[in-house]
Amino acid sequence: MKELVALLRQGNKSAFIAGIVNGIISILKAIAFFLTGNVAMFAEMLHSLGDAANQLFVFIGSALSKKAPTVRFPNGFGRLVNLVLLGAVLIVGIMSYETIKEGYHHILHPADSKGIIINLSVLGIAVLLEGFVLYKAMKEVLHETHIQASGFAIIPKSFGAYKNAKPATKLVFMEDTVATAGGVLAIIAILLANFTPFNQAEGIASVLIGLMMFYVVGRVFLDNAAGALGEADPDIQFKIGNMVMQDPDVRDIEAITVLKEGEDFHVEVEVELDASMTVAQADVVKDRLVKAILEEKGVTDVLVEFDQDDGVTTWKDSKTLKEENPKV
Repeated sequence: MKELVALLRQGNKSAFIAGIVNGIISILKAIAFFLTGNVAMFAEMLHSLGDAANQLFVFIGSALSKKAPTVRFPNGFGRLVNLVLLGAVLIVGIMSYETIKEGYHHILHPADSKGIIINLSVLGIAVLLEGFVLYKAMKEVLHETHIQASGFAIIPKSFGAYKNAKPATKLVFMEDTVATAGGVLAIIAILLANFTPFNQAEGIASVLIGLMMFYVVGRVFLDNAAGALGEADPDIQFKIGNMVMQDPDVRDIEAITVLKEGEDFHVEVEVELDASMTVAQADVVKDRLVKAILEEKGVTDVLVEFDQDDGVTTWKDSKTLKEENPKV
């Protein structure tokens, strides 16, 4: 139990906060839906409920992924967060389907909207709370990607950097972006349905919200399927490779691999040394390289191997590689 509590303390805080807030919001929207029967509110209720469940699963997965390696799982549990996220998107996928189905039914058979004060009050509170969570996620994205910003600059910079954030933070960012936009869309739809003859507006809003949820499902699935299989990170690979080449005893890099293990990185590098170097001298070089690589943020495991210098330069830094192949 002590180990579990210690692991939970290391879970993604953005996901935990988002899960709690969305849980509260889903209860408020459920009450509003049962009082008014509003289809746009139904869509928003399912959306928030799916987000809450999703984000709490993500929090637990990100915490358990920090568990130390065992004899049975010597590579650790880093990819567990990817597997949890793959399971979590099923929840959002089901909610998306129900949201679109209900919206489509309302478009074909529109009903008069009622309870405008209740609906707008609940949605207004929800948009404010979801906007707050989104803002926290934006700041977390910038923190994880080492980008400095303040004030309104946080918004555009976070949208430009969220793809490089940790899987859990990226999910929270995407889901709450859609949730905030969906809340605004639902408010517009309710106003149109109440003050114009366009009763289908709520159904159309429900379908659009469902489609936005499906986009998140697809994006998260593709990202985490790659992470579960073991995805390389070229940017970190080039950065570490260039750093290793600066060591005075390293002649060349024969091979280097940087794999994402959930939120962490596993590094394997084979370097070439002078053939006259003794085992003791090579061991000193190894310790120096391992220490330097582990100082790179997110790197938790390093394997350094040696080969003798063959006189042929294999390593090409990122600038040279991109000049030769612009698609890299």
